[in-house]
Amino acid sequence: MSNIHHAKPSKNVELTPKPELLQRIDGLKRGMAEVGIDFCVILQNVDMFYFTGTVQKGILVVPVDHDPIFFVEKSVERAKLETPLAVTPIENDKAVKEILRRKKIIKGTGGMELDVVPVSVFERFKRIIGFETFVNAAPLIKALREVKSPFELEQIGKSGEIMRHVFAKARRVVREGARELDIDAELTAEGRKRGHQGFLRMRGFNLEMTTITVVAGYTGALPSPSDVAVGGMGVTPAMPLGSSLNRVEKGIPVCIDYGGGYNGYVTDETYVFVIGGLEKRFRKPYEVSREIIEDAAVYGREGVDAAELFNRAARMAKKAHLDAHFLGFGEGQVSFVGHGLGLEINELPVITPRHHTILREGMVFAFEPKFVLPGKGAIGIELDFIVRKDRLERVTAIPPDIVQIE
Repeated sequence: MSNIHHAKPSKNVELTPKPELLQRIDGLKRGMAEVGIDFCVILQNVDMFYFTGTVQKGILVVPVDHDPIFFVEKSVERAKLETPLAVTPIENDKAVKEILRRKKIIKGTGGMELDVVPVSVFERFKRIIGFETFVNAAPLIKALREVKSPFELEQIGKSGEIMRHVFAKARRVVREGARELDIDAELTAEGRKRGHQGFLRMRGFNLEMTTITVVAGYTGALPSPSDVAVGGMGVTPAMPLGSSLNRVEKGIPVCIDYGGGYNGYVTDETYVFVIGGLEKRFRKPYEVSREIIEDAAVYGREGVDAAELFNRAARMAKKAHLDAHFLGFGEGQVSFVGHGLGLEINELPVITPRHHTILREGMVFAFEPKFVLPGKGAIGIELDFIVRKDRLERVTAIPPDIVQIE
């Protein structure tokens, strides 16, 4: 017989406080009321965690004028350990219809996460509850998650602390002749020992990523199938991203892009390591990358248009005659220099010339001005920032200097 009835959450597990969850649910309800959504159905794991504090096989229904109903098929007992919300056990998803009908919740317009819920799941749910009128609630959820609470910022800080230890270890791991994959393995292990959750989440169809990418030389210049400037080669065409079997050489930059992950919350920074002196061709791109980062750190704050952060960076790259190499090269060039961070690594705000998002206190984003030299490699810095009223605050205090290894 299972002992789960006697289980308690580990002392090392940080549960999401009930007031935090209720505040999020209230925020969703306000957004629903503004756009005319009468009830919202949450199915995706990340959004379920955001609103309940647990990830289970189940369905969260948030009516605009009633308390939420958290249906759990599996595991009911674990859900009760991890969420302060009331749990409604069900044998399968077909049991949902009767309860929703009895409480008169199925009416008007429903909302679902139509950016991520598969069509087959969507169609099945509509058949089960006998209701057809749904609109996309994902924009409401994304906007709500854009600004982080003090609790969330604390989790992000602890994710950054894991990252700090990993990059400190990198100074002892990067060495001439080491394979990218050797460095990757040692740093991945270091992160796990420090409590890294083991993977990162990314929202969207076919969007996949690794926890760490180490590129040393030409592998950093390969175009990526994902929307990233530097994706790496990987070890197989089946997963054409991440670290490869390529070896570290003197004078060639080793760029390590690592994502921390603590209690669901993601951080993401990139630093440059080199054996001996850096080859001349990479020096100017690195200096421009650093100048762009420093400019953003001074200019950015609450009230700034995020698009202007991109435009300033692009102007600096052009002034240095490096615009053709900025954020990739040729077909590998991307159109963003920063992305939001939270429970997923591609949250809002996105820093592009098209998205005129006004920065607000509590937003968190990674800023990554990188340059790609075709056939030679990539170089650049990526730092994480929290938006404050009068400044951008670093998530970590890791110096952005090149780490030179003799």
